[in-house]
Amino acid sequence: MKFQIEDVTVYFPYDNIYPEQYSYMVELKRALDAKGHALLEMPTGTGKTIALLSLITSYALSKPSNPIKLLYCTRTVHEMEKTLAELRLLHQYQLRHLGPAAKILALGLSSRKNLCINPAVVSAENRDSVDAGCRKLTATWVRALAVENPNIPMCQFFENYEKAASEAVLPPGVYTLQDLRAFGRDKGWCPYFLARHMVQFANVVVYSYQYLLDPKVAGIISKEMQRESVVVFDEAHNIDNVCIEALSVSVRRQTLEGATRNLSKMAQEINRFKATDAGRLRAEYNRLVDGLAQRGNLPISDTWLANPALPDDILKEAVPGNIRRAEHFLSVLRRLVQYLHGRLETENVEKEGPVAFVASINSQAGIDQKMLKFCYDRLHSLMLTLEITDTDEFLHIQTICDFATLVGTYTRGFSIIIEPFDERMPHIPDPVLQLSCHDASLAIKPVFERFQSVVITSGTLSPIDLYPRLLNFNPVVSRSFTMSLTRNCICPMVLTRGSDQLPVSTKFDMRSDPGVVRNYGRLLLEMVSVVPDGIVCFFVSYSYMDGIVNTWNESGILKEIMQHKLVFIETQDVVETTLALDNYRRACDCGRGAVFFSVARGKVAEGIDFDRHYGRLVIMFGVPFQYTLSRILLARLEYLRETFQIKEGDFLTFDALRQAAQCVGRVIRSKADYGMMIFADKRYSRHDKRSKLPGWILSHLRDAHLNLSTDMALHIAREFLRKMAQPYDKAGGSGRKTLLSEEDLEKMGDGTTNEMLF
Repeated sequence: MKFQIEDVTVYFPYDNIYPEQYSYMVELKRALDAKGHALLEMPTGTGKTIALLSLITSYALSKPSNPIKLLYCTRTVHEMEKTLAELRLLHQYQLRHLGPAAKILALGLSSRKNLCINPAVVSAENRDSVDAGCRKLTATWVRALAVENPNIPMCQFFENYEKAASEAVLPPGVYTLQDLRAFGRDKGWCPYFLARHMVQFANVVVYSYQYLLDPKVAGIISKEMQRESVVVFDEAHNIDNVCIEALSVSVRRQTLEGATRNLSKMAQEINRFKATDAGRLRAEYNRLVDGLAQRGNLPISDTWLANPALPDDILKEAVPGNIRRAEHFLSVLRRLVQYLHGRLETENVEKEGPVAFVASINSQAGIDQKMLKFCYDRLHSLMLTLEITDTDEFLHIQTICDFATLVGTYTRGFSIIIEPFDERMPHIPDPVLQLSCHDASLAIKPVFERFQSVVITSGTLSPIDLYPRLLNFNPVVSRSFTMSLTRNCICPMVLTRGSDQLPVSTKFDMRSDPGVVRNYGRLLLEMVSVVPDGIVCFFVSYSYMDGIVNTWNESGILKEIMQHKLVFIETQDVVETTLALDNYRRACDCGRGAVFFSVARGKVAEGIDFDRHYGRLVIMFGVPFQYTLSRILLARLEYLRETFQIKEGDFLTFDALRQAAQCVGRVIRSKADYGMMIFADKRYSRHDKRSKLPGWILSHLRDAHLNLSTDMALHIAREFLRKMAQPYDKAGGSGRKTLLSEEDLEKMGDGTTNEMLF
């Protein structure tokens, strides 16, 4: 269907549209018109992605003079592929209506691991090894040698891509990662470098958050993007954590030992060059005297990660004299590693700010702030001079230089925390030195400043007013949408006590109480006997899940549950978990029914959908607070309180409830779906906790369901399932429409159907 929103003709590839999709588009258009940022919360399963894509592409089509570019950021490769599949559908629809005028180029961009087609390289086990394998075949000096010596291996795909030169372009269309690989195989070109090259010309680019938020990657990939871009962060409820991780570094003993090995290898290389090719080192020295000239125009196959500091904070001046010579620089790094070794030998937890830390490095190792700032750039230059290709071997020294550059650059919003052991396992010595960033607004600030509109959207952004404070920006539009339903297909309940009227909770003093564990077990046992197909249970942590499942096993509850449904458990091993999920789905498909035990903040809670019969009930055992004694968390809370006046309790509750909402939101993935949510903890009945859940869950939470015991919840579940089994009218009878057709939207232009919406 196509319809007007003010001056834009929106092309929407389906016959009907949900009212909330329409209002979402209207708000989004307001933000684009105002060239400002938007914060939009939209319930899961109401088609956010297609609403975003169709409005923004239609907006670009309606303003052909200065078309806007869309940078769409997802969290996982799976979501990236889903988004591109939606976009392909939309693009075909636009082509049918507009013909060749609607042609666009859209592509996904990912690491070499997901795009490489050279079997010798891509077989390596992790991302860093694939990157290094690629450099060994494509670095300029390797290719120069290969010209003289035909036995040196090269990458055929990259050579063909280079030969094609300006011919190597992607024709317009929508390319998923799979399509890019197929296109590369077909033409014999390298898909990774082709995609990297085409990103600057594409109308839509779908890639991961890190490509914009992590300065090391953004410096290479995203610096060419024009200002007239709309950036969308999808599923962005954890965006503050992504920003913080981008600027945090942790150093362990293994890191320092690895760095020492790297340094001695580099020293050997320097001595070898001195004997065979001293001119190279001298040339590098002269270049550094003139300032860091080699940054600008490296061939694409030589670029390495960019500086870990944000673009505005990188010094634009010459490298300090005392680290210009290669051997002097190595001795500075040796002293730095030695100093960090000494700091890790501590018996107590230590915490200090960057300023004090830099002063102490200066007094004890004689390395001043300016030398620290230049560590990363100087290392980069040296590795190019020494023609080092196996970058995966040199990750340790890279980490040390990241750490040094960040410590030397930032004085606020960071702290250095040294812990001699993990508090949960005090008898195992595992010292770690962490530079932890507390201010999420640092990493995202360049994105807000550079691009005209940034849209942050997710199904769980409540309370929505906390995000502008955490990320320190002013959105022009900030809205939370509710779900328009023809029938109440969500049934949230708060369960505060077991059938024996004992309160249940995972509070620290109550969680190991046998009464609580028994009541949780009975709750699950009663539910598996009533609810058909799949049930998903979320626990607050792995250790709690292990403990409670063990107790259930000893007391025979688990055996009784198994008589009704099979039980599958998420572990910390990705392969095991994938296998468990696969078998869980098979058990649901064949009618045996299954229960899946999972952990809040785990992989499953973040990205796996339990739609339709895979999830008819979700039970959240407890409130998933972070480990509140963690030093890093305490330091961050203190910073939030002093800088943004956010109280500790408020932040912790907000964080726990966005995780809980994320877990229970997995169960409903479309409007034809139905499911129940049980919040099993007495703390959810308190208003200050409950009010932080998203509006679309709260609007279905009836007062009668706020303080239930197991037997009452069982009764409600039976009633609900019986009601859901009845046939219903999908388009919405009784006055309130939940599917709008083109005619309805035209009427809305006259203002007659606004009462239909609200």
